[in-house]
Amino acid sequence: MIVETFGAMPDGRAVNLYTLSARSGFQVSIINYGGIVVSVMVPVASANAVDVVLGYDDLDGYLSDRAHFGAAIGRYGNRIAHAVFTLDGVEYHLAKNNGDNNLHGGRKGFDKVLWSAADVSANGADAVELTYLSKDAEEGFPGNLTARVTYTVTAQTELRIDYHAVTDRTTVVNLTNHSYFNLSGEGSGNVLNHEVMIAAERFTPVDSGLIPTGQLQPVEGTPFDFRKPAAIGSRIDASDEQLKLGAGYDHNFVLDHSDGALTLAARVREPNSGRVMEVLTTEPGVQFYSGNHLSDSIHGKGGKAYPPRSAFCLETQHFPDSPNQSSFPSTVLKPGEEYKTTTIYRFPIIP
Repeated sequence: MIVETFGAMPDGRAVNLYTLSARSGFQVSIINYGGIVVSVMVPVASANAVDVVLGYDDLDGYLSDRAHFGAAIGRYGNRIAHAVFTLDGVEYHLAKNNGDNNLHGGRKGFDKVLWSAADVSANGADAVELTYLSKDAEEGFPGNLTARVTYTVTAQTELRIDYHAVTDRTTVVNLTNHSYFNLSGEGSGNVLNHEVMIAAERFTPVDSGLIPTGQLQPVEGTPFDFRKPAAIGSRIDASDEQLKLGAGYDHNFVLDHSDGALTLAARVREPNSGRVMEVLTTEPGVQFYSGNHLSDSIHGKGGKAYPPRSAFCLETQHFPDSPNQSSFPSTVLKPGEEYKTTTIYRFPIIP
């Protein structure tokens, strides 16, 4: 693992860049500010490696970023309705940073803090462990929560992300990663030709605030049926109320596995390059977002513009608004319990 200085926080604290590599040429770079995945370099047998995640060239870009490029998300990924929930009879009020709702942990979520970092490489695999103590009442959430995110690059051309958390007081937690992918290479145009498979027979429809209604709707017969591979753009502009509400895809899919085993959740293929990404997770859901709110005004690496639909996200997770939806899988974490989830982004090398 290579460690380099990436810049400094406004208060002078150093931010480091950790580059994890595999013998195949697969390489992932991460900074301890926000736990951000800065680059994912995917090798091709007949060409140079290609960076497939959106981001910035320097720390200043990430300090002012509002799109959550590559970030570790917490304390609660996705939305909580009306920025309020009740736990053990106590009502907790959070920041309303997304209309009337709380999104991705609030105004200063885990993506906007400096994490402690440690080299935990083992058995020939580069790995970095990031740790952050979210203090009681931070952003309105109860309990001192110690969160740990471990990034490992494996010999199988994988980025493995292991999430862990403990608390001293009953709380809610839902950690994820918010990388934006374009398998043609970041900044290379839209992703509408990318063919997506999601192992889900149901999804959670939303209201006008993108809060789940509580229903688990079958994907069959809808533009949300990705059980067989379909291009992102093939139905994204269909006359469908859910697509209109999300300005495209921005929905949680209910994964078919239910036992918490690490299984295939999604597979994406870019037909021109043949490049493939597979997503495996222990989580019950995945948020498929088609980059609808990216903008020509966002300039990333090399000054390239990131217009709408120039990337997609597959954010593995528990369901949005679970603290207010008793029928959804619980996101409650109690003292003495451990929050543990794993997600793998795999990039098979093409000849």
